[in-house]
Parts: sequence; structure tokens; C-alpha cells
Amino acid sequence: MSTYPFKEVEARWQDYWDRHETFRVPENVDRSRPKYYVLDMFPYPSGDGLHVGHPEGYTASDIIARYKRMRGFNVLHPIGWDAFGLPAEQYALRTGTHPRTTTERNVARFRSQLKSLGFSYDWSREINTTDPGYYRWTQWIFKQLFERGLAYREEKPVWWCPELGTTLANEEVIDGKSEVGGFDCVRRPLRQWVLRITAYAEALLEGLDDLDWPDSTKEMQRNWIGRSEGVELEFPLADGTGGIRVFTTRPDTLFGATYMVLAPEHPLVDTITTDEQRQKVQDYCAAAATKSELERTDLQKEKSGVFTGGHAINPASGEKIPVWVADYVLAAYGTGAIMAVPAEDERDWEFAEAWGLPIVRTVQPPPDFEDKAYLGDGPSINSGFLNGLNVADSKARMIDWLEEQGHGERKINYKLRDWLFSRQRYWGEPFPIIFVDDEPKAVDDNDLPVELPELDRYEPSGTAEGPLANAGDWLETVDGATGRPARRETNTMPQWAGSCWYFLRYIDPENEEAPVDRELESYWMPVDLYVGGAEHAVLHLLYSRFWHKVLHDAGVVSTPEPFARLVHQGMILGELEYTRFDDEAGRPVSAKFVRGGRDTRSGAAVQRARVDEADVIKQGEHFVLRDDPNIRVDSRAYKMSKSRGNVVNPDEILERYGADAFRLYEMFMGPLEQVKPWNTRGVEGTHRFLNRVWRMLTDSRNGSGLKDTVRDCEPSDEQSRALHRTIAKVTDDIEGLRFNTAIAALMEFTNAASRWETLPRDVARQFTLILAPLAPHLAEELWQRLGHDASLAYAAWPEAREEFLRTDTVEVSVQVNGKMRGRVAVPVEATEAQALAIAREDENVARHIGDKPVRRSIYVPGRIVNFVV
Repeated sequence: MSTYPFKEVEARWQDYWDRHETFRVPENVDRSRPKYYVLDMFPYPSGDGLHVGHPEGYTASDIIARYKRMRGFNVLHPIGWDAFGLPAEQYALRTGTHPRTTTERNVARFRSQLKSLGFSYDWSREINTTDPGYYRWTQWIFKQLFERGLAYREEKPVWWCPELGTTLANEEVIDGKSEVGGFDCVRRPLRQWVLRITAYAEALLEGLDDLDWPDSTKEMQRNWIGRSEGVELEFPLADGTGGIRVFTTRPDTLFGATYMVLAPEHPLVDTITTDEQRQKVQDYCAAAATKSELERTDLQKEKSGVFTGGHAINPASGEKIPVWVADYVLAAYGTGAIMAVPAEDERDWEFAEAWGLPIVRTVQPPPDFEDKAYLGDGPSINSGFLNGLNVADSKARMIDWLEEQGHGERKINYKLRDWLFSRQRYWGEPFPIIFVDDEPKAVDDNDLPVELPELDRYEPSGTAEGPLANAGDWLETVDGATGRPARRETNTMPQWAGSCWYFLRYIDPENEEAPVDRELESYWMPVDLYVGGAEHAVLHLLYSRFWHKVLHDAGVVSTPEPFARLVHQGMILGELEYTRFDDEAGRPVSAKFVRGGRDTRSGAAVQRARVDEADVIKQGEHFVLRDDPNIRVDSRAYKMSKSRGNVVNPDEILERYGADAFRLYEMFMGPLEQVKPWNTRGVEGTHRFLNRVWRMLTDSRNGSGLKDTVRDCEPSDEQSRALHRTIAKVTDDIEGLRFNTAIAALMEFTNAASRWETLPRDVARQFTLILAPLAPHLAEELWQRLGHDASLAYAAWPEAREEFLRTDTVEVSVQVNGKMRGRVAVPVEATEAQALAIAREDENVARHIGDKPVRRSIYVPGRIVNFVV
């Protein structure tokens, strides 16, 4: 029995595709044909290489790319590397290895792994965000932002570690200490570049409506942008020296504002604080500077704060109310100050309760309401001219009153903040900015790219500036327009920068005159299918859309949105892990009785112990001990990680089973978007399927390489029906990204065809074509053995013939006195009399009718027969 020689076949066809540049898209494509741009979120080339979870999305996009080529589309399916980033710089600090060297090594490994999987990328369009020829245009796009007033400098708080002499990212600071060394860190202001993404907040919201994206992803984007309608109003300071402005979406509750809270960074803190409270306030603000925003806004944390000694006047009630400082209010959100209405806000209620501040209800809760803050609708109370109105009417009336009295105005606010775009790092894109007399100025286009200088050391500069502050000759320059001395920007751009527009560069990667040719862009954009993980659902997609809209307004691109359709592949978890539970005496406790580490029957604590897969068996929906099936074990899969030791290397799977078996298994595991546990034994199943296909068609002893049963003959009706129903099923499933059921249909056809005495060559040919997107190496080999010299990559996709999709009979349920007694096959064109006669011939139906007279017979064509006896 012959075995599919996957190593030999896959190496041969990968070499063929490389040598012939099979998937290269010509520069001048035939634009009369439809296009399809299918794109993967390009990877960061880490030193660890791929694990088996990474190729899932790449496999799905490759199937679509191959399928669309066979449907006659011009297909753009490129790949590249999002290669700037912190890991390479940290490695350089530890080893002295230049980040470029590390990056090139990692890219080479990733490239090799992707090629070994047989993905049909157009490698001639490969890009790398660290290539000066690429980031020249990243810098050019930044210039467009700068020249349109969308890039500006502002003092922003950053984490500063005096001991390390550097700024740190949020994720590098834990509980106010550096992750490396555990040194104390503080928040300090630093002048940095910021992008005015808020100018596009409304456009970013409106653009979501027409996108074919997961609803959950669009909702995440909407929530991140956070549009809210309300009013901005001013509370005059009690001493008459000014006022505190706040934004609120609940102006109807203004009469219930019993105190105010400023963020520790608010500019009025020093002004409003009395001498008696000054030391307490300063100490509190210093402590707040050691906390991250996440820590400060944690809903579970104890509410802390300090009274400033100052007061403001509630403009509705005229009451004098205290002004506090608390770290749960952030300077970057809204105005950095809030009016606190504890009766209608849970957070404000907790704070008021903790500090003994007044609570005044302004909305009447229902009689059975027993909680604290009431957030629902009801008539206004304790609210003067609003009393008796519902919430909506109270809002409208209060806004009118505030505007009439000159206390405030209607405003639309966004939770979205402008984008902090500076990093105090070496391994990133330099800004195309120089400073002349401390004023920022963009360099001339002819001076792009501003390349990273070579540094001997990558340590921080010892100031809040990045390592580029050490690049003396590079740092000091001359303004080309005036000849005056100038100094370069020492910050670099974040890793997000290169990924904001890479999909455009793929279209025209060699262009030295523009980021992309306008005619090529207008043909290929937008991306028709974008595949990537849901972890990028907010920031990457939001930032990319922002840059694209700016480029659209600048006339660089023709579409307002970059990605027409978005699909998130589900995460592939590690293999299932099994845990048994034992009581204190070492006796096993079934997992069905365990909750929260305790036996629910006795309340006693249980101990956990790992169980080997060989010691468990599946019983229904659960796993039990093989030696004691009464003991259920806990079974669950976890995210792959080096620390857990459950990472599966695809190189090992490919060595053992081959790329086609790996691809098929990843798609056969379940729906693409679903989270799924890996199981190496599952690859054995798809490997066996490929072997069945190989044995069904090939025989190396024959000169043609085909079995004798593959003949030039007309297919029977049975064979034609099996083939064309499979074509229809696979076509529909690939279009719907239901790859698991497409593979199941191919397996079903193979099982049937393997039993035929002869396999018509044309049936084998069409089957090979519909197998090709899913198992391309095997399909290419079969295609060649079927007598074709060229690759099947551009062969026409088979069309299912309608006459073989129609069924001659339909299965009908038969009831006797309303109870199901059988199912019978009835010709589609059968008359009622014929259908009833066939139904009565069924053995079980006949037994239930017996000798009783049939009082009534009912036939619903194609669905049901019912005899009333």
C-alpha cells in the first residue's frame, strides 16, 4: 500500500512556486478583471518563531487567495514584517547585538517557516518596516499630519525611573516599580509628540456603519471613541477667583452635586488649595504620581482623596460645595474635573460614604428600590424647577436653563484621547523634525528618509530623552532652508506607525516618488478581506483607519476606509490538560463535586494533581479516569506560553505529517472564529485523509503515475451527482469561510469514490481542483499526474451542474394518529395517491394501521404523511 510522500512532494512544489514566481502579481495587471485583495495582519518577527496558533489566520487567507485566483480574480496576497519594537532593543541592551542584526535573523526564520507551509504570497512585494526605503514614507505621512495641524507637541505624563535613567512603558512598571530591577518610578511630565486623532472622532464613528466587520469589534471601536452628548458648565469658585469647568451627560442631576473632584494633575489644584491643606494635598498628589491610570481607575480599589480646603458654588442650587482631589479622576479625560452626584453615581456614592459627604437624591427611585445609587428613570425630586419631570425632559430643560443663564453650553464629548506618539527608544522610526530656536520644523522631502544613526551603545541617555540624544554628529544639524543650526528630534515613533499604512505599500512597494501610485491604489483598495486576531481589534484598526482618512482627505488614497471586510480567527489554545482532585486522605474526588477548590458535599479542601492523557478516557461530554470511570477529571486548555510549557512548534508537526495535513487540521478543528484547543493526534486524521486521496488516484508503478482505475470514461449519474454536490458544497463553504465543513465534504466524497471500480479522469480532475486551495501541494502533484504541465494555481474553478444537484426523491415523515411511525422516500413529482401508497408499504406504518379503517389521510407534499385511524 503506497504512502503519500509528503516531504518529497511539498519540497518539489514549493521550489516550483519559488522558481516560477507563480503567485507574483504583474505590475500592469489586466484591470478589466475583478480584483481581490486578501491581507493578513503582518507579524512581528520575534526570536521564538511561529507556534501552531499563528498560521491559522494565514491558512484561511491563503485558501481564499488560491480560490479567488481560480475564480478569475486578480489576487493581491502579500506579506511583510512589522519589525520595529522593544524586544529587539532590549536584546541589544543585554548582548550588544545591533537590533537590525536580531531583526534580520528573526525575519529569516519567519520567512522560512511561512514558505514551508506553502502559502501563496507574492514574495516580490515583501516589506519590512525597518527598511529606510519603507520608513521614508512613514516619515512622509507624519509630515502630512504635522503640516495639517494634526501632529503637535504637548507635555504628557510618562513613567520615569531615576535609577535606570530612562522613561518606561506602562507595561514595564508594576505597582510603581520598574519591572527590571524593582526600582521606584514616578510619573513626570515630558514634552512629546501627540496626534490629533480626536479631530476624526466623528468620521471614525460614522465609517463603522458600512463595514463588514464583526459586530463585537465595531462595538469595541465605538466604546473606545466613546461619543457622549451633554453639557459643559462652570462652577464658580467661592472666593470669586475663577471657576471649575466640567462636562456631564447628566445635567438633570445638577441639584444633587454635593462636592467636586479634581484630578491630582489639574492646574487649579495649587490655586484652590488652602495653606492648611497644602501639605496633605501635595503628599497625595505625589503618591498619585506613582500609580498607573489602570490602578487609579480600578473600581474595586478603596476610594482615596483629600480635601483642598477650597469650595465652589453649585450654579443650580447656589449651595457652597467642597472641592476634593482624588486619583480616580484623570486629567486626560474630559476637563480633569467632575461634579459629584453620589445619589445617581455608584463611584461618587462610595466616595461620599467613605468621607462623610452629603448625598441628595434628584431622581425618585421605585418603591421597592433598596440599593444605594439609583441609575434609572423616574421623576425629578429636590431639583427646583425640574421637579416632576422625567430624566430626558429634565436634561433638556436644564441644558436650556444653563445656556439661558450663561452657565454652560451643549457639547459633544469623546472618551477618545489624542494619540501619544513619542517613544524614548532607539529602535523605531526617527521623526522627520528638526528644532530651530526650539521651534519644530519638518525636514524637506528631499531629506527623507531621516535614517537611524549607528550607535555603539543603546543605553538611555540619562535624561528623559531617548538614546538618540547620544548620537552627537547626527543630532546636531543645519536647517536646509535657512542654514541655521538645528537639532534633531530624539524621540522615535511607536511600533504602531509602520503598521498604520503597510497595506498601501504592498500595492506599489518599489515606488520612489510616492507611498503608492494613485491608479494602482484606486484599483486595489480597499482590502477585500483582512484576517487577524481580535487582540488588535481596537488600537491597530483605529489608528490605521485614522491615518487612512487623513490620506483620503489629502488626496493620496481613493477610499475613506482601508478594510472592507474583517475576520478574526479564533485563538488556538494548548493541548487539553487534565487535573484530578484528591481529599486529605488521598482519595479521589470527582470534579463534578468540586467548586472553588473544595468538595461541595463536605466543604473540605481538595488537592490538585496533573493526570497524563493516557490515564483518562472521554465519557459523554467529560473526561474520567480510565481506571475509575466514576471519577470525573477537570479538563481545560490554556493559552500557549513558554512559561506554561504548552507551546507547540509547527516545525515538528510539518516534519512528521507535512504542510497539507497541518493546514487541513487547523481548518478542520472547528469554525474559523472559534477558540479551539490543539490536539496533535488530530493531525493524524487529516494525514490519513491525504493518504486515502493519494491511494485513490496514484500508482508509482505506472508510467503515468496514476492508478489503472483512473480512466478516460464517462461518469455515471451516481458519480456525477457525488462530484457536483461536492463542488457545490465546497464552493459555498469556502465563500462562507466554513473550511471545516468544506473539508468534511471532500472526505465524504473520497470515501465514496474509493469504493468505485473506476474513477473517470474528468471526475478526478475536478476533484483535484476543489482540493487545491486546502491541500495545494498534493493537488499540484495530482494535477501533474493527470497530464497537465503548468501549475493549477490559475486553472478554472469547476462549476456545479444544476441537473446533478436536483434530487429525484425526498424523505417524508409518516405519522399514524399524529405519532411518528416511519420515514419513506417519495418521488419529488409523486401525486398524493402515490405518496400515500408508498407510506402504507412501510413495515412499521403498516403494523400501526393494522386492520383499522383509515378515516382520513393527509399529505403535505415533500414533508409529511399522516393517517388518522
